[in-house]
Amino acid sequence: MILRLWYHSRPMLEPFSSLFSAADLPTPIRRWLRTLPSQMQQALLRHGNYERWQAAVDALPFRPQVDIDLSAECLRIGSAQDLDAAGREQVEQQLQALHPWRKGPFCLFGVHLDTEWHSDWKWQRVAPHLSPLTGRTVLDVGCGNGYYGWRMLGAGAKRVIGLDPTIVFVMQWLAIRRWAGDRPLHVLPLGVEALADGVATFDTVFSMGVLYHRRDPLEHLRQLRGSLREGGEVVLETLVIDAAQGEFLVPPGRYAKMKNVWAVPAPGTVEQWMQQAGFRNVRCVDITPTTVEEQRATAWMRFESLVDFLDPDDHRRTVEGHPAPIRAVFIAER
Repeated sequence: MILRLWYHSRPMLEPFSSLFSAADLPTPIRRWLRTLPSQMQQALLRHGNYERWQAAVDALPFRPQVDIDLSAECLRIGSAQDLDAAGREQVEQQLQALHPWRKGPFCLFGVHLDTEWHSDWKWQRVAPHLSPLTGRTVLDVGCGNGYYGWRMLGAGAKRVIGLDPTIVFVMQWLAIRRWAGDRPLHVLPLGVEALADGVATFDTVFSMGVLYHRRDPLEHLRQLRGSLREGGEVVLETLVIDAAQGEFLVPPGRYAKMKNVWAVPAPGTVEQWMQQAGFRNVRCVDITPTTVEEQRATAWMRFESLVDFLDPDDHRRTVEGHPAPIRAVFIAER
């Protein structure tokens, strides 16, 4: 009761109260969650746009008891008939205030929120290779706005906890939650550094699009392993290069205009690293070049996108002359 009063005394943490008080979580996860509220509050408050973004979420028209399809490729909430033209305009206006939208798509009351990434395409590549998510407690590291977390719930996951330090993505999750309700998906405004030692109870851990941003990839893999129960499954998606095992690219400057890419490994190198981190039954289940159809600027993400990161005369190279982005998916067990 004391903890519940503490959370409700801080309105910005109220959307997380059902997670903090969840009785269905293993004790190590509940113990870890109790250490997070002050970190989360500080992360939200120190961003200068937090109040503006929260106002946009609060201004969204509220429609309880709408039809929701978390299994749809364009994650669907409601239909065009649930709102009049003015209501749909208000939805679009307030969601645009949370620009840029990178992961999706979402279909919200007839508004097609066409995100930068066709995340549905990646989910189609990943989902067939997963152990069934039914009844599983899932950790999604670097989860963005929670698109994949909603899809995980749609696939039967019991509870999904996402971590992402980019506050606008957390606000996007809050916007979708306004209509999806208090379902067991929570996006926490924290990075992987917030993970505690000894959690080791998640059934499945996802890390998609994170590894190449870590200075120490082996340490990241050990963090993922340390969050899994014995026999639990890790799903790792990362940039790779077409090279032999043991090789990796260390960009001397930027990679595809990204300044925080530390290493892009060969698929065999990733498998080697995962084995060194203590994973077993490591396998690469998909390798797919990223195309300008899958990642592109839209009305919902108006900054530069993949076409601007590639050599205009040769899309097999980045503007810096590196191999163009290829992404691979690896699955293994603790």
